[in-house]
Amino acid sequence: MDSSSETALLANDPPHVAVARDLLAWYDVHARQLPWRAPPGTPPSEPYRVWLSEVMLQQTTVAAVKAYFAAFIERWPSVMDLAAAPDADVMAAWAGLGYYARARNLLACAREVSARGGVFPSTEEELRALPGLGAYTAAAVAAIAFGQRAVVVDANVERVVARLFALEDALPGARPRIRELADRITPDARAGDFAQAMMDLGATVCTSRNPRCLLCPISADCAGRMSGEPERFPVKAPKKAKPRRQGRAFWIEREIGGEPHVLTVRREGKGMLGGMRALPDDGWSAKGDGHAEPPLAGAWEPLGRVEHVFTHFTLELGVSGWLGADAPLEQMARDIDGEWWPLARIDEAGLPTLFARAARLGLT
Repeated sequence: MDSSSETALLANDPPHVAVARDLLAWYDVHARQLPWRAPPGTPPSEPYRVWLSEVMLQQTTVAAVKAYFAAFIERWPSVMDLAAAPDADVMAAWAGLGYYARARNLLACAREVSARGGVFPSTEEELRALPGLGAYTAAAVAAIAFGQRAVVVDANVERVVARLFALEDALPGARPRIRELADRITPDARAGDFAQAMMDLGATVCTSRNPRCLLCPISADCAGRMSGEPERFPVKAPKKAKPRRQGRAFWIEREIGGEPHVLTVRREGKGMLGGMRALPDDGWSAKGDGHAEPPLAGAWEPLGRVEHVFTHFTLELGVSGWLGADAPLEQMARDIDGEWWPLARIDEAGLPTLFARAARLGLT
């Protein structure tokens, strides 16, 4: 949008007020029914449920989160219950949801809130002080759980605002300006409903491809629609090619008590897939390839390869299976602080997606 168009929308109250008014009226009728959300116009949702859902929803779809949210709420119905849970149980329950630093932050935050008597602070500033709560999550919890006026900007809101103002600045550099413009249209009342309405609009109407402008409640004020090219916004800087890394994982199987077991390890608490149970590997990382050396000298069989796309790199992981005798395995397991996991219960191990796929190669 050129400066004159932007000024026209924000120069006086009626257009600014109309956006919030029309969007909230639409939300009252078309709000998505989600297990962590209170209906439009009702008292705010319970803070624990809002916080838990917002952490899960970071870089993850609503469809993927629903089952995980339900499982967490059933197993740990309050923040005090979650705070008392063993780390390994929570990390295993999170397996498959990705971005595992979120699970570590989830536990740290739950324990901090538990130390406060199980009561979440109600202001955006106080919420920011909790472990793992960035600007977005703190604003979302303040607005949705406590009815505070806060500016909530996720990827859906970014898209709606960039189109509403036909913002020519490219992401990610445009984010401060997008937040400023979102602040200008956020009402003092029903800020939580407004935030969720913006999210719903972006998820169901103002979609990244083929936006349904004829169904949009704020299309009359949308400069992107008026330009005839709403899909052009938000403008994005060219993507850099992701580096490719190489690594190896090791499938080491033996019988214990007449039942087959596979060797697993617990990854370090920090870093890539930190704290998760996994197969032994060769030390690959986001910064470089693994050393390719197995944890034990002897006969190994190539079982196949899996490819996994992380946020900042792509990993090609070869999987090798042990063909040697059982004799040296016990000492090797102790050396790497390993755990023999029953194959019959491998689905309960809580392996992250990468290693679950590698395990399937070992099971075939």
